[in-house]
Amino acid sequence: MSLLEIIIVIVLIGAVLTLVASRVLGGADRGKANIAKAQVQTVASKVDTYRLDTNRLPSKLDELVTQPAGVNGWMGPYAKASDLNDPWGRPLEYRAPGENQDYELVSLGKDGKAGGTSFDADIRYEQ
Repeated sequence: MSLLEIIIVIVLIGAVLTLVASRVLGGADRGKANIAKAQVQTVASKVDTYRLDTNRLPSKLDELVTQPAGVNGWMGPYAKASDLNDPWGRPLEYRAPGENQDYELVSLGKDGKAGGTSFDADIRYEQ
């Protein structure tokens, strides 16, 4: 084999490894985004259960984990503390009241910043 043939083989192997790595890493991001969508829906259902029991929305998500003072009807805990973080380890954002609904629940996506596209896009609960 000549030096040129060896270089061509090495370049081809590098190209294949790059393609495989991008598919594997992209799959992890896609999986985390799907988990975040499901998690936002699950936490929203826990907020709704809290509201049914106490006749009010929580002022912060921590009220799903530990009973707040002066709240009647609390039958929790409704969630574990780890349920309140997105798959990237950041806390879910919660606002009550929301802009166009009773409350907003948002994961800021992979980049942790508002807005974005693809895996960096915000994942919002829609009532």
